[in-house]
Amino acid sequence: MRLFLLLNLFLLTLFSFGQQTINGTLMHGGVSRSYILYVPASYTAGISAPVVFNFHGFTSNATQQIFYGDFRPIADTAGFLLVVPQGTLNAQGNTYWNAGWGGTIDDVGFTEALLDDLSNTYSINQDRVYSTGMSNGGFMSYHLACNLSNRIAAIASVTGAMTKGSIPTCTPQHSTPVLQIHGDADGTVAYLGGAISESIQDGLDYWINYNNNDTTAVFTAIPDINTSDNSTVEHYLYEDGNNCVEVELYKILNGGHTWPGAAVNTGNGETNHDINASKLIWEFFSKYDLNGKIGCATIGVEDLDQNLFDVKIYPNPTKHSLNVVWKNEKVSTVRLINVLGTEVRTIDAIGFSQIVFPTDKLIKGVYFLEIRNETEVLSTSKVLID
Repeated sequence: MRLFLLLNLFLLTLFSFGQQTINGTLMHGGVSRSYILYVPASYTAGISAPVVFNFHGFTSNATQQIFYGDFRPIADTAGFLLVVPQGTLNAQGNTYWNAGWGGTIDDVGFTEALLDDLSNTYSINQDRVYSTGMSNGGFMSYHLACNLSNRIAAIASVTGAMTKGSIPTCTPQHSTPVLQIHGDADGTVAYLGGAISESIQDGLDYWINYNNNDTTAVFTAIPDINTSDNSTVEHYLYEDGNNCVEVELYKILNGGHTWPGAAVNTGNGETNHDINASKLIWEFFSKYDLNGKIGCATIGVEDLDQNLFDVKIYPNPTKHSLNVVWKNEKVSTVRLINVLGTEVRTIDAIGFSQIVFPTDKLIKGVYFLEIRNETEVLSTSKVLID
C-alpha cells in the first residue's frame, strides 16, 4: 500500500509540473478574447522564461496555427512560453488581425493586455518577448514592431508583409531585429506588393535603414536538400545594425503562400522543405532581447548594470519618476540614454546625494541610467519606463 501511495504521488508530481496546453480567455475592449498557451515541461516558476507570440493567418484560427506553424517541440527544449492568440471576426465573418486595416478592434491593446495578464501568473522575461505569424499573423507582427515596440524584442513574418501605407506611421522605439520568410510565387501576399501590402523588399528596407544595417546583404544559397518540393531558398543577411541587430530574408524561389517545413500544406502553392521556418525563427529570436543582440555593447558603455558604488534606483519599472539615491561618492551628473544610444535627459547632481528623475513625458521602453563623477562612469543601470 505504501509503495502504491508513493507511486501515485510520484505520478501526480509529474502531472502537475509537466507540459500544459491551456485554452484561456481574456476580456478586452468589451470582447471576450481567447488564446492557447503552451507551457513546456521545462518551465520553472520563478525563473523568467521568454515568450513567443504566434499569430494565425486570415480566416484561420489558433488551433490550426499551433499545429501548422508548430513551435511546441522547440519550446520543450528552449524553455519559452508559446502564446497562440485567436483573432476576431471582420464584417464579412472572417477571422483576422487588425494590423492597421481599419475597424474598432484593438489587437495591439489586446496583445499587451494578454502579456500583462500572463505575467501575473507566469515568470516572464519582459526583455525577451517575440512575435511571429503566418500571413495576416506576419502583418500583425510588423504592426506590433511599429506600435508595441517597448514590449516586443524581435519579430518574424512568414508570408506576411508590412501593411500598405504603414511605413510613414511606423514608430519603433528600439533597433528591431526582423526576419522575413517569403515565396516569390506567393499568390496571396505578392512578393512585389499589392493593394494591402508593401513589397517585401520595401518593408525590409525600412528596417534596414531604421536600424542602420549594412545595405548590401551577405548572400547564401541554401542547399537544395529536398529536390521534390519544386523550390529552393536564398538567404540575405543585413548585418551591423545599431545594437548589433540584423535583418534577414529567406526568399523561397517558386515558393507559395505556405509555412516552410510544415508537416502538412494548408496554404497555397509549393511548401519548401529545405528549411524549417519554426526552427529558423527561434534561432533568430534567441539571439536578441529588447536591448539588441545579447552580449552586444549596445551603447558604447561598459559593463551595463555594473554599479561601482552604493546606489538605489526605484521604482523600476516606473511610470512617472525615478528616485536615485547614493552614498559616499561625489556625483556630477545623472543622465538617461535610450536604447539607440541617444541622451534624452541629464540632471546636474553636484552637491546632492539623491535626486528625483522625471520620466512621465518619456516614451515607454528600456533606458539606461548613467551616473558619473567628474572623471568616470560610476554606474549604468537598466530601467523600464512603462
